[in-house]
Parts: sequence; C-alpha cells; structure tokens
Amino acid sequence: MEENRKKKIDIDIFALIRVIRSDKLWMGITLFVAAIIGLAVAFGTPKEYRASVMLAPETATSNSLTSNISSLASMVGMDMDFGKSSDAIYPELYPDLMQSTDFIVSLFPIIVETKDGSVETDYYDYLKNHTRMAWYNRPKDWLAKLVLMLKKDDGYAGSADGKVNPFRLTKDQYDIAHSIGKSLNCTVDKKTSVITIEVTDQDPLISATMADSVRQRLQAFITDYRTQKARNDLAYMENLFAEAREQYVKARQQYASFSDTNQDLLLQSYKSKQDDLENDMQLKYNAYTQIYEQLQLSRAKVQERTPAFTVVQSASVPLKHINKSKLMVMMMAMFLGFVLRVFILMWKRRREIFIIG
Repeated sequence: MEENRKKKIDIDIFALIRVIRSDKLWMGITLFVAAIIGLAVAFGTPKEYRASVMLAPETATSNSLTSNISSLASMVGMDMDFGKSSDAIYPELYPDLMQSTDFIVSLFPIIVETKDGSVETDYYDYLKNHTRMAWYNRPKDWLAKLVLMLKKDDGYAGSADGKVNPFRLTKDQYDIAHSIGKSLNCTVDKKTSVITIEVTDQDPLISATMADSVRQRLQAFITDYRTQKARNDLAYMENLFAEAREQYVKARQQYASFSDTNQDLLLQSYKSKQDDLENDMQLKYNAYTQIYEQLQLSRAKVQERTPAFTVVQSASVPLKHINKSKLMVMMMAMFLGFVLRVFILMWKRRREIFIIG
C-alpha cells in the first residue's frame, strides 16, 4: 500500500534561496546580458503612434417626416417602408467590414505626408518604401525574400494598368494589405453603439490622416449600401418620368395640331377624333402627374435612407508614442533573464531544492 502511494514533491524555498545566492556571478552575467538585449530591443523598435476617431451612428427610429412620406406614398398606391430597418450590415459588423480586402485596398491610393514633410506619397508606397523595420524582424524578412526568389514564379505581376485587383493581389500587395489590417482597429460599444476607429502608424500625422480617411470611407460605404436600392428605384422612376413626359408632350402636340387644322369643321367624325385625342392627352397627363409624384417620393426616400453619423471625437495628431518605455523593456528583459536562470539552477541542483516524500 505504502509503495503504491503517489510520491509528493515539495520545493525547499530556503534551499532555493541559498542556491540563488551562491550563483551571484552567473546571475549577474545573465541579468547584464538580458539588460543589453532589452535595451537593444527598445532602441531597435520603431516608435508607433495611435490616432482614434469616435462615431455615433443614427438609430433607425420613426419620426414625423417618415410618417408624412409614408402617408403620401400610400395615397398614390406605393409601399414606402420608411422607418423599418432591414439592414444586413449593422454596426456590430463594421469591424469585419474594415478587415475585408476590398475595404483595405481602397486605402492604398490615399495621399499621406509625414510630420516633418520629408515624404508625401500614397499610403501603399509609404508602407512599402518609407517605414522602418525592427532589427529583430529583418532575418525573417530576408528568409521570406529568399524563399520567394527560390520559389517558382506563377507569372502574375498585377494589373497591366497599375490598378489593384482585390480578387488577386500580388505578394507585395498582400503583405501591405495584411500590415494595414493589423494597424486598423474598430470596436463597437453594444450599449451606446459608439464606433471607435484606431489607426497605428510610425508617423503621428499619417496615423491621424488615416484615421480620418478610414472614417470617411466607412461612412461612404455604409451610405452607398443603405441607399443603393433607393437610388436604383430613383433612377427607374426618372426613366419612367422622362418617358411619360415625352408621351404627354407628343399627345398634346397632336391634339393641338388636329384642333388647329380642323377648327372650322362640323363633321361628327372630326369631333370624335378630336375627343379621342383630348382623352388620350388627358390620360397621358394623369400618368405624367402620378409618376412625377412618385418621383418626388423616391427622391425623398433616398434622403431618408441616407445615414447620419455624429463625430463624437475627431482625429487629432498624437503627441506621444504608444511604445513601452526603454526602462520598462529593460526591466522586463531582466526579469525574464532572472526567471530563466532560476529554472536552470532548479534543474541543475534539483537534488538540493526538491524534496521527494
């Protein structure tokens, strides 16, 4: 029974302290090397700045304008579902939308300028040719380029006209898009529906510029999405209105021409023909006026469906970087070095430290 009992392993804290105190030399060397590595990492990491924008989208609520337009629409036999929200893209999906390839690619041609004015180019070129890379990431980058050189080329070099095809990105375009995706952050407060957009970049002015640009593009995308059907209906009604107006003008001209030509004739056949033309002109006029009313309602619907965003906090150029202080990085490296050295000592001198009972 006693032989089959599980062995209990305890750590002798006092023995561990004695072992650590007896290892002052190597512990000091370890901490010194860790401090050097920590400072190297701190100085070699490019500074990053973060700018943010806060938006409050309108809520889909019914108001007096909605009720009035719906009432007018019902009078002419149209079903205008104002105030009924059936959007497939709601604020909680905005973060996923901003991570989509189409949205990120639309940020490539934005013109940006560094704070010191030394660089003014589009965002894609800036990220590709004018950003710093941490020294500890260079070996991985060199290895990736070497593998790409050795890898057989698939023959695709992008669009001939220089435009970016989101459906098929080149390796450089994919890397830049992936980098932009990591620098973008969008959160939505479920209670207040406030949207917070954050952009991180190595230049403070560019981070603020891109935060504001991302806000504008998000608003434009949502506006286009929410008004797409209304705009299509408006275009259709404008075509119908143009056709109805042309038919009415033509019928009016025929009636006027026939009346002027046969003004003094008393034959019943001519009067019947005149009545037919007058009735046809009246029908065309009624259709023309009804379509005109529907056209005005369609224009009102486009305006009704256009969302409004309130900028709670606009973008501003950050003054301080978000990197951890060099002292903090050095202390963290020294702590990790201390923990690593303690584990090595616990393994080497485990007979003194561990008590097996």
